[in-house]
Amino acid sequence: MQEHDEGLKLTRREVLIGGATSMAAAVAPSITALAAEVAATPTPRAPVTTKVSMQVNGEAHQLELDTRTTLLDALREHLHLTGTKKGCDHGQCGACTVIADGRRINACLSLAVMHEGDHITTIEGLGTPARMHPLQKAFIKHDGYQCGYCTPGQICSAVAVLEEIRDGIPSHVTADLAARPRVTNEELRERMSGNICRCGAYSNIIDAINDVAGGRT
Repeated sequence: MQEHDEGLKLTRREVLIGGATSMAAAVAPSITALAAEVAATPTPRAPVTTKVSMQVNGEAHQLELDTRTTLLDALREHLHLTGTKKGCDHGQCGACTVIADGRRINACLSLAVMHEGDHITTIEGLGTPARMHPLQKAFIKHDGYQCGYCTPGQICSAVAVLEEIRDGIPSHVTADLAARPRVTNEELRERMSGNICRCGAYSNIIDAINDVAGGRT
């Protein structure tokens, strides 16, 4: 009985070799399947580019862009108009607000190729330090900013908001849809709600817009 037991004894080296062999045999099918999957994966295609023509701040531009380029990246990276800020890049903060053919939009949510022939206005196009837009002056007068990161989008949005009210476009808080909306704090807060100020300068922003609109309600 003792001789039989001694015959079954394995050295430590033999045990390790056996274990490694078993592991290799178990893993081999997975490696083969992975290699087949990689081989079947199509080769990435080169980016598709196209020419896009637009008027930006009154100046004609023709750009050669990847069709996936957002209007925000076209403005910042290709035209170097860095006043328009990239905040959340998901259309939730309003920092990238620009005016496209008279309508305010989130530039991060719009592809540049969608704006062929459009007239785009950014904060640089509203005014300069030497000749500021009335709303730019009002933001300074009423301390409508603190860190300033959201300010370009706030001002572009405010310009469009006053145009919307002048054009009689109602908002969700307009009480009488048959009447022209008025510049009130409630209207301004609702219309500016898509522009977030993480510093919390909201009341000063409303004061600035009211100042330009001539309203004090």
